[in-house]
Amino acid sequence: MTEIDLQKQAAGAAAAREIQDGMTVGLGTGSTAAHFVAALARRAKAEGLALRCVATSLATAELAVGLGLAVVPLDSVDGIDITVDGADEIGPGLSLIKGGGAALLREKLVWESSRRCLVIADAAKVVATLGAFPLPIEVVAFGHAATARRIAAAAHAAGIDAEPRLRTRDGVPVQTDSGQVIYDLACGSLPDPQRLARDLKLVTGVIDHGLFLGLAHEALIGGADGIARLAR
Repeated sequence: MTEIDLQKQAAGAAAAREIQDGMTVGLGTGSTAAHFVAALARRAKAEGLALRCVATSLATAELAVGLGLAVVPLDSVDGIDITVDGADEIGPGLSLIKGGGAALLREKLVWESSRRCLVIADAAKVVATLGAFPLPIEVVAFGHAATARRIAAAAHAAGIDAEPRLRTRDGVPVQTDSGQVIYDLACGSLPDPQRLARDLKLVTGVIDHGLFLGLAHEALIGGADGIARLAR
């Protein structure tokens, strides 16, 4: 296991210790979130914790059920006590870029239903300014190339010299669990994430974007010297 994997694993284990019996827990998507799911399942089994879990993707739901956790639909709960999820970048004030795993819409729906959102990551994810990681944007599959042109216009109006690129795998567009597509916008730097977040939401055809602003309450960062806790 690499040093980065060890840091992710440590952050996931630390987050699992935050969970209390009887909680409804949001489960994130991605490699770091998978470490949390595994650690949570081990703890739930060892301590007999009664938990309900809401998964942010089909892949996470399958992993959680396979490890013995009870997964329920988002619509079946009144709210979520805590969601634990990773991030592709963690900027000032716990501003985030997420969506590298193509689950950003479901992640945001779960996050916005949660009383507390806890980010877990390795130390390399913490940055001074968001934008080096290309911003994922979930787009309605119908007419997505036309939507991409409007995304480009919105980005240029916000001073971002970048063109959205359709995310593909083996030459085929990546589809989200909801059957939509992802465009990635390589911004380079985002001095005003709030403006871009607002402008992208105004583009018809854009379902949502990977800017998670004002949603994270805390972060647990795995590093060479252990776990660091960051607050918004």
